Amino acid sequence: MLKRTRIFMAAGMLVAFSAGAQPTPQYGIELQGFDFPYHIARYSFSSQQQTLSMGYIDVKPEHQANGRTVVLLHGKNFCGVTWQDSIEALKRAGYRVIAPDQIGFCTSSKPGHYQYSFQQLALNTHQLLASLHIDKITLVGHSTGGMLATRYALMYPDQVEKMVLVNPIGLEDWKAKGVPWRSVDDWYQRELKTSAESIKKYEQKTYYGGSWKPEYDRWVTMLAGLNNGPGKKEVAWNSALLYDMIFTQPVYYEFKNLTVPTTLMIGTADTTAIGSDIAPPEVKAKIGHYDRLGKETANTIPHATLIEFKGMGHAPQMEDPVMFNQALIKNLRQ
Repeated sequence: MLKRTRIFMAAGMLVAFSAGAQPTPQYGIELQGFDFPYHIARYSFSSQQQTLSMGYIDVKPEHQANGRTVVLLHGKNFCGVTWQDSIEALKRAGYRVIAPDQIGFCTSSKPGHYQYSFQQLALNTHQLLASLHIDKITLVGHSTGGMLATRYALMYPDQVEKMVLVNPIGLEDWKAKGVPWRSVDDWYQRELKTSAESIKKYEQKTYYGGSWKPEYDRWVTMLAGLNNGPGKKEVAWNSALLYDMIFTQPVYYEFKNLTVPTTLMIGTADTTAIGSDIAPPEVKAKIGHYDRLGKETANTIPHATLIEFKGMGHAPQMEDPVMFNQALIKNLRQ
C-alpha cells in the first residue's frame, strides 16, 4: 500500500502527515510557529563576514534576587527552551536565567557557510553576555552544551564562578577509540532523513531508558517540525557541520586544565556516543558507558564533584525534573 502524505495549513503553519499518522508541524527555519512559553530575545552580531542572530531566553528571578546569573547551554538535539523546568525552578530560587540558542540551532541563524568551532560558539556566547552587562555567571551545560561549557570555562575562567556539566558528551575521544570518520556530506544526507519517528525512537532508547511520558512528545514535535519545515535543507546542512565539529574537536584532553569549581551530574544509564551507529561492533561495545565515564572524568577534573542519577539516561533534567532541579539548586548553593 502506498503511503500518502497530505499537507495543510493550521494556525499559520504548514502541517504534513502520512495517512494514519499524527500530523507533524513544519516550523520555520528559526522555529517560527512553535509555541514558546517565554519571550525570545534577539542578539544580532557580525561573525565571519556576515550578520547573524542568536535567539535567547532571559528570565528574571520570580521573588527576591540572589544576585547570581545561570547560563544554560543546550545540547545537540535540544534548544534553550527545553530547559523549561530548570528555568522555572531556578527563577523561583532567585536566579536570573539566560538560555541561548547557539548559531545553527533552533531560533538562531542557520548560515550557509560557517566555520564551526567550540571556540567560536563560546565567543558568540561571551559577546551576548557582554551585551547584557553580565560579567559573572554560573555555567550549566548539557550534552553538547557540556563540551561548549568546558571550552567556555577554559577560555573565560575569570567569568565562571561555577560550572555544572549534565551528561556532557565528549567524555571520551570517539575517533581515537576507533569510531570511523564521516564526511559532512554523509552527515547531511543522514540529517535530511530526520523524522518524528526517528527522533522519538532514538530519544526513548538513549534519553529515557526505554520509557516514555506524554510530556516528551512536545520536544519531539519541536525538533521534527524544525527538521521538516521550509528550511529543511539549511537546518540539515548546519546540523551536519555541527556534528563534524563535535566529532573532530574533543575537549577530553583538556579537562585536567579546568580551574573553575565543577560538578558532574550524570545519568548512569546513558549510552550516547557520536558515530556509534556506524562503529564496528567491537568499537561500539566500548564507548558510551556513562556509569564509568562520569567517575573517570570526575577524577580528571581538579576538585570535581560527581552526582550520579542511577539508572537514568541522557537527559535527567527532563526525565525527572523535580529530583534533578532539587539536586542542581542544592549544589549551586554550596
